[in-house]
Amino acid sequence: MTEQQKTQLIQHALEACKQSYSPYSDFCVGAALLAKDGRIFCGCNIENATYTPTICAERVALFTAVYNGAKAFEAIAVVGGPKGDCQQLCPPCGVCRQALREFCDDDFEVILGQENLQYKTYKLSELLPLSFSKNNLG
Repeated sequence: MTEQQKTQLIQHALEACKQSYSPYSDFCVGAALLAKDGRIFCGCNIENATYTPTICAERVALFTAVYNGAKAFEAIAVVGGPKGDCQQLCPPCGVCRQALREFCDDDFEVILGQENLQYKTYKLSELLPLSFSKNNLG
């Protein structure tokens, strides 16, 4: 991916972050998932008073993409922070890493972005080493 494409993905994630429903933690997260066909799917975290039904931005984006027929992905940008202040890097939780692994290869890019459009890029294999996937099922 080019730097311009990564920046564009971060901008989409920042916009998605504004839609966060996080009245309990006040920690807003946005994600933008790039499908291999060029479509971008966005998501935000959505909390629930009982916490367990809460869903992360990354999975909202992923599940929306799958619902819309996309099952091959190139990269995801993730931003987040207290009250939507996206000054620090916000890595995906373990559940989201595993959900991404279902559809993404080891070289899938995870872009952790900030409001100033600075970012760090990781491969999914770096964030989820020795992962279990459908390949393990034979």
